[in-house]
Parts: sequence; C-alpha cells; structure tokens
Amino acid sequence: MNRYRTRPGRRYPPGASFQTRGTNFCIFSRQATAMELLLYSGPESAEPFQIISLDPHENRTFFFWHVFVEDLPAGACYTWRADGPGNTAASGCRFNREKELLDPWAKAVVDNLWDRQTACGPDPSEGKSMRAMVVKDDDYDWEGDAVLNHAPAKTIIYEFHVGGFTKHPSSMVAHPGTFSAVIEKIPYLKELGITAVELLPIMAFDEQDLPENSRRLGLKNFWGYSTHSFYSPHPHYCTTPLAGTHIREFRDMIKALHKADIAVILDVVFNHTAEGGGGGPLINFKGLANSSFYHLESHDLSLYRDYTGCGNTVNCNHPLVAHFIVDCLEYWVREMHIDAFRFDLASVLVRGRDGKPDHYAPVVWSIEFSGVLARTGLIAEAWDAGGLYQVGGFPGFRWAEWNGRYRDVIRQFVKGDKGLAGEMATRLCGSSDLYQPSGRLPINSINFVTCHDGFSLWDLVSYNEKHNEANGEGNRDGCSHNISWNCGREGETADGRILALRRRQAKNFMAILLLSHGVPMILSGDEVLRTQQGNNNCYCQDNELSWFNWDLVEKNREMFRFVKEMIAFRKRHTSLMRRRYVTGTQEEHDRLPDITWHGRKLRQPPWDDQGKNLLAFTLGGTDEEEDLHVMFNMSERPITFALPAVSGRTWHMAINTAASWPDDILLPDSQTRLDKKFCKTAPRSVVVLECRP
Repeated sequence: MNRYRTRPGRRYPPGASFQTRGTNFCIFSRQATAMELLLYSGPESAEPFQIISLDPHENRTFFFWHVFVEDLPAGACYTWRADGPGNTAASGCRFNREKELLDPWAKAVVDNLWDRQTACGPDPSEGKSMRAMVVKDDDYDWEGDAVLNHAPAKTIIYEFHVGGFTKHPSSMVAHPGTFSAVIEKIPYLKELGITAVELLPIMAFDEQDLPENSRRLGLKNFWGYSTHSFYSPHPHYCTTPLAGTHIREFRDMIKALHKADIAVILDVVFNHTAEGGGGGPLINFKGLANSSFYHLESHDLSLYRDYTGCGNTVNCNHPLVAHFIVDCLEYWVREMHIDAFRFDLASVLVRGRDGKPDHYAPVVWSIEFSGVLARTGLIAEAWDAGGLYQVGGFPGFRWAEWNGRYRDVIRQFVKGDKGLAGEMATRLCGSSDLYQPSGRLPINSINFVTCHDGFSLWDLVSYNEKHNEANGEGNRDGCSHNISWNCGREGETADGRILALRRRQAKNFMAILLLSHGVPMILSGDEVLRTQQGNNNCYCQDNELSWFNWDLVEKNREMFRFVKEMIAFRKRHTSLMRRRYVTGTQEEHDRLPDITWHGRKLRQPPWDDQGKNLLAFTLGGTDEEEDLHVMFNMSERPITFALPAVSGRTWHMAINTAASWPDDILLPDSQTRLDKKFCKTAPRSVVVLECRP
C-alpha cells in the first residue's frame, strides 16, 4: 500500500474533507499532548498501512489538530489516537494513547470489527475500534429537491423505526430494514394520508449497548438511542455500508419521500452518547474531550452526572459542545434536506454547566435563531430522567413539545375515569393552559396517545400491566404507570365480546386524537393493531415483537380503513386544524360560534360533575365546510345527547365508533340524515355529525 505525503493542513472544518488533491483531517482536543492519525485501506483491513504522528507545533492550531494527506482516495478508513492525562479525580480526562478513536465529525462510519464488551474491559486498547471512512459527497443529484415547508396545523406525523418498518418477512422488499426499503413503502404512507414521518434515531449508534443480561439473551440495542457518530447515517440501515454508501442511500430515501410530499423528522439524541458511564467504552468524545463534552461531578471529575438514565449526560452548553450540536443540525438540513428534528430528553439541553436548568440556555436559543434552521421544525421531549419536567415551559418560542399531559388525560378519559370533562376540553383545544401564557399556539402541542416508548395502541387496550420479561431485566425496566385497561382480560383472548370492545376503544383513541387541535402523531402499526405482547420497552427487541407485520394490513383492514378515513376527515375540516385557539365566539354573523360546549343537554357541559365521563361540543364551519357536532360517551351505558338546531340545515351521521364496519365512518355521499333533536350514543363510543343543507 502506498505511503502518502502529508502537509500541515488546516483547522477548519473539523472531520475529513475530501478534495481533488487529497484529504484534510482535523480533530479537536484541548488537553491532548500528542495525536496520531491511523490510515486503513478499507473497513476490513487488519492493520493500518500508515500511521501519521502530528507535530504539536506544525499540526496544531489553538486546540485543533490537523493534517493534509495528499492523493488519499475516497473509501480509505481512519481512526485517531490521542495521548494526555489519564483518568483521575482531578483531571477530568480519560486519554489512552493505545486506544483508537472514532472521529466525532465522521460522515460515514463502519462497525464491522467493533466489540463493545472487549472495549469495556480492563484494557480498553484491546477492543477493536469502529472506523470512519473518507467519503466524496459533493456530486449527488438532488433533482431540484428542497426542504419542505408544510404548515404545522395541517401535519399528520407517523413515527416509525427505519429497520423495524420493513424487516418482517411479510414486507416483501428487496433489502429489508434499510433506507431503500422505506422507499418501497411510500405508497402505503400516501394511502394512509401521512404528511410527515418521524424516524427513530438514524444517526450511527451502538447496537451492542445494552445490559449484560440482555446481551446474553442475544438481544441488541434496537431503537438507536445510543448515538456515537452524529454526522453519519447508521451503517446497518444501508445496503452496502462497507462501500461507504451511507450518504447516498440516505439522500435517496429523503428525495423519494419529498417527491411524495412527505416531510422527514429526525429523532436526535444529544442528551447522552454510547460511551456510557465510568465503565463504558472509549469511542470518541471520552478519549478526546471528556471534561468538555460530559457533565462531571465537581468533587470528583472521574464520575459522571447522569440526568439521562444512560450513564452519562452531554454538557450541551459548553461552547464547543453547543457549536457541535448546532453545526450538526445545520449539516443535516443543508446537506441532507431534513425538515424537522425531535429532541430526545430535550430538557438536558436546558441544563447549564452546573447541571441546573437555565431558561436562557445558549444551545437552545442558538438552535432557535439559527438562520439555516429558520424553517426547520423543532420538537422537544420536554423532560429528562433527572426529574426535570418542562411540558408547557420549554425555553424558546417556536419549539413544539411532545404533550405528555395530553397523552395521560386522553388515556384516563377513554379508560373511563370520571370528572375529566374540563381538562379534556382543554387538551382537545390545544392545551391553552400550557402554551397560551407564553404566547405559543395549539401547533406547539404534539398530541399523541402512544409512541415507540410504551404500549402500542392494541396493547394499551389489552393489558393492565407491562410484560417485559423477554428483555432479561426481570420485568423491572419500562414504565409501570401506563394508564391502560385490558377491557376485562389480560392479554390475548378468544372472547369475541372483549375483542370487539378493544377494537372500539382503539377507534375511540384514534378518533379523539384526530379531532384534537394541535399536531397529531400516530405510532406506526397502531393503524393495523400491531401488538408487542404487553412489552412496553422493546428497545432491545429486533424481532417480531417490534417489526411491522404487513399481513396485519389485510387482517385488520377495518382498523386501517378507519384510521385512513379519520385522517381524510381531519383534512376536510379546517376547524380541526386551527392554528389559533378557539374563543367560543362567532367568526361570521350567520355561522355557529367557533366552539360551543355541551353535556347531555345543550350548553350545559359537565365541568363540575365528578361522576360523569361524557362531553359534547359543536365546531362552527364555513360556507365551504360543514359544522361539526362531536359526542364522547365513555360511560358503561347508552347516553342520549341533545342536538343544536341549525337553520336550513340538518345533521348527518359521519362517525360512530360503535357501529359495524363500514358504518363506523361514512363519506358524505353515504351518510344518513338525523331528523330528530336527539342522538343516542352507545357505551364507550365517539360519535361525530356533519351539518349540511
């Protein structure tokens, strides 16, 4: 193998920058006293063909180490070795001059030789490192593609796992579990009516990061909340990762989704990394800038503060780290055309260097005001594992939030809990109590009933307790507060009465979600009643517990049709996709008020009745759009609701979750007219009427 000539290089940009005449390498390390660049001919090479020792005078500018390697071809692999202070309570450093490290700015990484268990052993240098690849990424043909700019109020989010979406044998795709396989399923997303997909983490992560007992069972980190390379697409979602096709394959998926007018939201994990706590491996940040990148205990810098439950916490508001995060996000928007980000455990981003919350956290506001991110959607999971809960109070103005309060109240109400009418009304109308005081809008609320973390929708109506034994942790993992109801029997059953009730409850949840103001998010598979057999923490289950079974689309076509038509129903009614809060006033003199609340009797909502689990309301439409009358009966008995009189028009039955398929949801030309002044609703049902001449 050739030995390549070198020049001092330059300190910007960090990472490996491929050019016609060679590649510039640059990496940050303030405390390092020596640095080496190791070059490999490819991902499977046993030994480096060239080791370049950097001169601290020639190859260092400020705290950046850099070198230019002439004529180095794309496809070559590389790692770094850094020397400096070791692990002590005083230094905050963890340098190991024998350990090969991954470039934090790597655009493509491979992990075919990686063994986390060995890397976590008594001598971390024994573990084979992951490697970065030199890639040429400036010749991609986007065919005019650009970031989409969908109106948030009209967005329907579909959360799914790139691998699990197509790994089941029933998916019938060419390359299961890959970015390319997602392209084959775009017609399904379009038929369902989805306008945006939210992808579980696709930045390169460590699939071997999980507890020892789980590892012994042959499990692996499936969800991907264990990032190590924030600039690189995950190699296992590529068809030919050893050829360095990460960027092209990911861009192909984005371009195809955009051609279908489907926006892409990335779930990003900047709160912790795959390096874990004190016993975790040295992958990159630990071996280069441990004291900068992580929150450490002030009395003993060898110890990590853990606000994430994952062993470490990223020190997001250190200047270097804040710049790293913002630059990374801008890269995914500028170079990968990402439309929005959802930030996992986003409250960590608010913690200052002392670990305390800071409303003016630099990284949060830098993201908010970035010119590159100006049209990019921002969604916060506004809590962390350290007890910081900020739903309704996350800093920033345009940040939307996963509305955990919405989820809990809707679950309680549909389960049958009483006395929730007042709070139900608030959640249905965009949670004004949470967002309006700070000047935010209903579109700041991401409404959801289920997500990847917890029960699927079918399990929510089939289990009272979690059943996570398959994870190998004695059923101790996962949340125990699920606010679920099994409809009379735990788990699988052949009882037709219970199964019918479960299907109705699933429809109730979907109907309420899509009738609510705010931005609805649907968990992949809920539209076909996918089960995880009561496991509410499938993070380590890369198998049929987590995979989308495509046979369910036909088996549960009744539910699929209901969800599909509910989405279409929402899109037909702008009154359900309001950007601003309802006021209860008339917007036009000859129309109904934008909203009017009722109970069984008109204009008598059961705000103070703790014995009731019912609610009704009327939404005023426009000349081009029907008025709507919605009735929720979550009691155990039939309830008759009075209907408001509408001059020159009549009410028509549009949705009835208690009706048999296909009468559960009806298109306008097949709806029946209601000539009476009352409407009788079945127990545990949602009924919606449309008003027209």
